[in-house]
Amino acid sequence: MRTRRYGAVLAALTMAGVGVGVAAPAGAATTAVACPAGWGSLPKTAADTDAGSLTDIRTGGHDCYDRMVFDVPTAGTEPIGYTVHYVDAFYQDPSGIRIPISGGAIIEIRVSAPAYDPKTHAATYPGRGGQALPGVDLTGYRTFRDAKFGASFEGVTQVGLGVRARLPFQVSQRSNRLVVDVAHTW
Repeated sequence: MRTRRYGAVLAALTMAGVGVGVAAPAGAATTAVACPAGWGSLPKTAADTDAGSLTDIRTGGHDCYDRMVFDVPTAGTEPIGYTVHYVDAFYQDPSGIRIPISGGAIIEIRVSAPAYDPKTHAATYPGRGGQALPGVDLTGYRTFRDAKFGASFEGVTQVGLGVRARLPFQVSQRSNRLVVDVAHTW
């Protein structure tokens, strides 16, 4: 009777989408991955600063999320200002031209770091409006679908990130870089 009830409870939990752990056979190698929770999908911002110039944008895939990193080596210990939020469509700043982005949802990322040297106006990052990000190949990513350069205008660089669906994300800062992580699932 107890086994039958356990089996019914296990089936009900599985159908409800609740993960249920099952013991692995003796000697089997298992790796449990605890994914972060509580990120949410609401806008995230930090105050604008005069941190420095953007030099690179790169990506990486992880067990629980896909990551986009904005390198701003001249930032040092200063915080990097940003606004990261979901949008219905991606429009280039300041022209207002719509830039198509593939995916089920679009995240607009604005980093308070120009893609040029403010003193000389020489490019520090080779992004071109409406084009894919240079050196970024999203083939094989679980969440990321597309990434396009918007513009770098008045000290702010704009990027559109196409993702599989409207998923939770977090923004964090490390010395000289801004990190945007988008979860694979809710």
